[in-house]
Amino acid sequence: MTPDDLIDRTAVVDTLVRLFVATDERDWENVEGCFGDVVLFDMASLAGGEPSHLVPSQITSAWAEGLAPIEAIHHQAGNFIVRVAGNQATASCYAVAWHYRRVASGRNSRTFVGSYDFHLMRDASRHWRIDLFRFNLKFIEGNPDLHTEDAAE
Repeated sequence: MTPDDLIDRTAVVDTLVRLFVATDERDWENVEGCFGDVVLFDMASLAGGEPSHLVPSQITSAWAEGLAPIEAIHHQAGNFIVRVAGNQATASCYAVAWHYRRVASGRNSRTFVGSYDFHLMRDASRHWRIDLFRFNLKFIEGNPDLHTEDAAE
């Protein structure tokens, strides 16, 4: 592996980590900056349906609405596998996402465990942008109705 290969690999992983951290911080502008102009977006393993081509603002609008009731979000990712070929890269990783909200039942959290597959393109400014985003759910633990359950008083 050459120094340039290591630089590219690090830059790809940095893009993915920035996506997870910005999501946790609800920094939707920064989230959008991690995506290309159009993203093949696939959450079928979690929500059903078919993959679709979305622009970044469609993704962040849906996430902002869906995560609005959640008090705290925490993504932890690892086991990154990255392959770079010129201005394209594929990447995968394991990830766990915790959601927390005080609710009447006392079942205040849920955990999503799965993996992600990504394709990224290097843009004209040499930044890596995600143009394929696929979540592969392994399991959910905890309160599946956390976002809709009555809040604790």
